[in-house]
Amino acid sequence: MSNLFNLENETAVVIGATGVLGGALADGLAAAGAKVAVLGRSAERGEARVKAICDAGGTAQFFSADAMDRASVKAAHTAVVAAFGEPTILVNAAGGNDARVTVTAERAFESIALEDWRANFDLNLVGGVLLPCQEFGPGMCARGRGSIINIASVSAHLPLSRVVAYSASKAAVLSLSQFLAREWAAKGVRVNTITPGFFPAEQNRKLLFNDDGSPTARTQAIMGHTPMRRFGKSEELIGACVFLAAHGASSFVTGTDIRVDGGYLSQTI
Repeated sequence: MSNLFNLENETAVVIGATGVLGGALADGLAAAGAKVAVLGRSAERGEARVKAICDAGGTAQFFSADAMDRASVKAAHTAVVAAFGEPTILVNAAGGNDARVTVTAERAFESIALEDWRANFDLNLVGGVLLPCQEFGPGMCARGRGSIINIASVSAHLPLSRVVAYSASKAAVLSLSQFLAREWAAKGVRVNTITPGFFPAEQNRKLLFNDDGSPTARTQAIMGHTPMRRFGKSEELIGACVFLAAHGASSFVTGTDIRVDGGYLSQTI
């Protein structure tokens, strides 16, 4: 049974592993035996993640990459191959919400600048999924084996108030992932998504907590809509990721979205 989730001899690329959630996924894949390529823009955070993985007995290396720049992603791919061989697992965990496209009392929807809207889509859809899949996917198809895991959001299913561009771009992530699942299924490459619920991280901390650390009204609304009545912990995403990454455990799973949301999407009121 344990072999179902064994990732030894696998090379995993985690884009956005310099962040909280992506970093946890990198930790989990390494603990399952994969060699992990930590990709991101911050060398300081990337090297810290690599050190944590290696200190725990895993294998990892940092590779500088800007997911929104094709040449940067291609250069990182070449470096990963030289260090670890061709990747068999790709986790796209880069993304976030831009305050410039958040609807507030001072910023109405109709006042959002087109260039800011496009920038948010570039972050979550183009850099978050499109370019990495275009770069790493064909090699997996050529070898007839691979697992791509894209990170969606509960707001991709039911759009949240205020974060309109984030919700729309994450819905596009779901759609693109399902298209690729169908496109590459016969070539042995599986494409799935994980939908996290609410996990405190740098990008949403100001929306969830006041300066004194007390919960905002938005946090109270989230808790009222989450049956488990708490935020998720980053390590609670690892199980879903390792399951989808492991060919032995999920070889017939593609085009699927796994919700790790404390029941958030299971109720309306």
